[in-house]
Amino acid sequence: MTIVFFGTSTFAVPTLDLLLESQHEVVAVVTRPDRPRGRGQRIRESPVKARARESNVHVLQPERMKDLAFLEQLTTFSADLGVVAAYGKILPDVLLATPRLGMINVHASLLPKYRGAAPIHRAIIAGERETGVTIIRLVKELDAGPILKQRALLIKPEETSEDLEIMLARQGANLLLEAITDLKAGRESAEEQEHQCATLAPRLTKEDGIIDWTEPASMVHNQVRGLHPWPHAFTYLDGARCLILKTTVIA
Repeated sequence: MTIVFFGTSTFAVPTLDLLLESQHEVVAVVTRPDRPRGRGQRIRESPVKARARESNVHVLQPERMKDLAFLEQLTTFSADLGVVAAYGKILPDVLLATPRLGMINVHASLLPKYRGAAPIHRAIIAGERETGVTIIRLVKELDAGPILKQRALLIKPEETSEDLEIMLARQGANLLLEAITDLKAGRESAEEQEHQCATLAPRLTKEDGIIDWTEPASMVHNQVRGLHPWPHAFTYLDGARCLILKTTVIA
């Protein structure tokens, strides 16, 4: 099948890699515009854009999802399917309807739990012992589409968000290919989410990092590993802001 891929962050790269290595054809990659990043605030391209350029895949970077020039250009690819992984924006209905078979999404949680921008971090902070990846059909409502595939993964006691993201990105890429195989063969089996059980995973802010030392040690530990590598848990010592990079709970 011909595929248009939407992705931006490092989490999306393994999915793009597997698609590029597969029998399917990635006809275009859509990623967020280049932004200032890091301490020097230098303009940098996204990890997905870098990988797409290495593979000589056409890259689109619209500022607005409803931009007519972008939508017209996307239509010219006549894609069978749209694949989304950590793109970073909600896609409008007009975009969801552009590929012939619609769009599917790789989400790093066991939906309907942890809908939103930071499912991996929020699961660890909450002390979850299990998470996973879910492949859904995209709908207008945030991460609320029917489930095509789902696979669980245990969270280890010392695992950070960075560690877990690597595992889930690989697992999500493989599960995505399974879902595409089913779609191509006409074996799609979609299951509606239990929307009453939905929880949210809002985007992280620096304020999430402040440690409350009156909380149990396990909660502080979960906060530290859940906020690694950004924005980091922190505290103040003699007026100086101190990042807490690693903790261990001693029984």
